[in-house]
Amino acid sequence: MLKFSELSESIILAFDSIIGNKIRSLLASLGVVVGISVVIMMGWALNGLDEALNQTFSIIGNDMIYLDKWDWTGGKKWNTLKDRRDITQENVDFVTNNIKSAEYVIPNINKWGSSLDFKGINYKGISLVGVTSDNAYTPAGDLIDGRYFSQLEDKNNENVVVLGFKVYETLIGDNKTLIDEEIKINGRKFTIVGVVKKRGTFIFDMIDNQIFIPYNTYVGIYGKRTKGISIGIKAGNNNLDLVRDEAIGLMRASRNLKPYEDDDFSINETKAFQDSVETIRVSVWGAGIAMTALSFLVGMIGISNIMFVSVTERTKEIGIRKAIGAKKVTVLIQFLSEAGFLCLVGAIISLIFCSIVIYILNFVIIKFNPSITFLSPFIPLNLMFISTFISVAVGVIAGLAPAIKASRLTPIEALRYD
Repeated sequence: MLKFSELSESIILAFDSIIGNKIRSLLASLGVVVGISVVIMMGWALNGLDEALNQTFSIIGNDMIYLDKWDWTGGKKWNTLKDRRDITQENVDFVTNNIKSAEYVIPNINKWGSSLDFKGINYKGISLVGVTSDNAYTPAGDLIDGRYFSQLEDKNNENVVVLGFKVYETLIGDNKTLIDEEIKINGRKFTIVGVVKKRGTFIFDMIDNQIFIPYNTYVGIYGKRTKGISIGIKAGNNNLDLVRDEAIGLMRASRNLKPYEDDDFSINETKAFQDSVETIRVSVWGAGIAMTALSFLVGMIGISNIMFVSVTERTKEIGIRKAIGAKKVTVLIQFLSEAGFLCLVGAIISLIFCSIVIYILNFVIIKFNPSITFLSPFIPLNLMFISTFISVAVGVIAGLAPAIKASRLTPIEALRYD
């Protein structure tokens, strides 16, 4: 049985060998430095991507689904989608009047490319959205100023508007507040009653370029026969799967689809985006792992060669140790420890290097685009532990063949080596 004193002596000898050959040890670690750096940078970028996607998903709401002509994930061909029938007011009324499981049904109707005028500012390219007052219970109802329009204002076709954050930023200027100010939207006067908090992300910032008016006001101005209607359905505390199934059934019934016919509308929700992104994530990780494996292969070859050289140079030392009673496993552990230490040095160098690079990158990116908040200025702790563990494991594997060779040397053969 291997004694603790023998184990500690083997590790100390391995460490002394690395200290005694600093340049060679550093060169042997370079391949591992490259491999670990790839792992760290890829992991850091993917963590940032995950955070950006989570921020983007929160725009929709985890308890919301939207019935729409278009697939928001881009998972279906545009040529197929453009031939679908538009969602009509009749579809909206049928679903609204018959659904039982949802908390709220909120029709959305969009007019792209709208413009507004306010105190000499002409703002074009805005998305004008007609929604019911229940939109206040969705993520778009989280306000930084004012209030959402009421059910009564919607019923009475009042000219009131809630601004998206980007529109608010453009108009605010030196004003303390925009609440109760009058603006013109497509030439018509509206009173500002609220401002939605910033919702847009680096991936999906156009969401802040919206303004919301009461649904009936929109219909009164532009009519019911208009394109761009979607039906927002909030499950709330109810089972989302149940709400989704009922909504699909009602939508199919309202469009007179036969049982054998496919849905001619899309179901947009957070889950659909997550499924699409998972495919992208797997592809990115696959490419990253392939690059990492290649880097580690080069590093393993370098470390293995260095270790074979080390065994050759210290053959007599091995013979002396064995002659005075060192066991095979003691010698084996000595050289495995040395290989592991070499890779540990590589991991430490990588962590220091990547920490500096990540901090500088984060500083520069935020300086030029403050809206990018999903990248961390530090390496995540779990990524540090994973990269260090992989590094040491690679070293042990690379040093296995040289260590076995050293452990199998006989004292006489080793002492006679010249």
